Amino acid sequence: MSKYLFAGGGTAGHVNPLLAVADRLTEREPGAEVLVLGTAEGLESRLVPMRGYELLTIPRLPFPRKLNGAALRFPQRFAAAVKRTEQIIRDHEIEVVLGVGGYAAAPAYIAARRTGTPIVVHEQNAKPGLANRLAAFLTEHVGLTFSNTRLRHGRVVGMPLRREIESLDRRAVRAEGLAEFGLDPERPVLLVTGGSSGARSINRTINKSAATIVGAGWQVLHVVGAASDIGPSDLEGYHVLPYCDRMDLAYAASDFVVSRSGAGMVCELTAVGLPSALVPYPVGNGEQRHNAKDVVDAGGAVLVADGEFDQDWVTFQLLSILQDRSRIADMTVRAGSVGHRDGADRMTDLVLDAAKQAPSTTEER
Repeated sequence: MSKYLFAGGGTAGHVNPLLAVADRLTEREPGAEVLVLGTAEGLESRLVPMRGYELLTIPRLPFPRKLNGAALRFPQRFAAAVKRTEQIIRDHEIEVVLGVGGYAAAPAYIAARRTGTPIVVHEQNAKPGLANRLAAFLTEHVGLTFSNTRLRHGRVVGMPLRREIESLDRRAVRAEGLAEFGLDPERPVLLVTGGSSGARSINRTINKSAATIVGAGWQVLHVVGAASDIGPSDLEGYHVLPYCDRMDLAYAASDFVVSRSGAGMVCELTAVGLPSALVPYPVGNGEQRHNAKDVVDAGGAVLVADGEFDQDWVTFQLLSILQDRSRIADMTVRAGSVGHRDGADRMTDLVLDAAKQAPSTTEER
């Protein structure tokens, strides 16, 4: 029985593709065992066991950005995490280590290198993280989500997607989606979401602009995030949800989307062919702006800076798009032209290719 160690997590952007590949691998190789290496603090601590996989944890160790006490303690703590991961690889006779980025990935890459275990990398963002940049020097099995990503040995495979998104036929289940959210089948739907945790600036602007959008003949399905203080609205046609666990049906019901441009969101929108206005998260290393580049260049989305996304932008820019049905139809085609639905299979191919290079016995490690 083949055994694999999948490392990474922290956010849904890391965990979801990891689980998508795990599911596909175990479908294609019945009897294969996938163990997941993560941290106790990340989303993987909840999502991985829920999916039926065993989670092994190491301490959460951010790379130090400045010289302080944590930076001085980092080398010893990192070495301990690598040593624990080496032991996991040996004890479980792991054949391949797949890393998706996140705090657990870097120790896993080093441990795999030291034990002679083949390494596979998947980079979700257009702008690679540090752990994956380092890992790309240790393996030729590097999968990329976006064509504009610069990473050694990288090849574009797309984003491994959840099965319900990968197989979604929006037209076939549109009626079900409209019914799920109590939407009027005679009016177009604008979906607004900031991701699993919401987006305060997007939420605030859409909440203040809802009457204007509804007045233009649209309905708004607004997923505000569980932490948002925006509650249900009495405005007819403005539907506020704290969270949505059926995003497949939300996509099926929708005609246009306003969202952040996290890698997962961008890839889901392009996979299902939904046009959008993308508002990159303004903090971090700018990866969300890079994530949006392919679909924006293709004409399937428009990009707006967080600081510019206000009521005036909605009134004068967004509404001009929403009122132009031919433009939306064209953007729909263009969004779908850059989407990939086979990312899970293509990443699984990389894992299985790497497995052919695995040591035949544990004594070789």
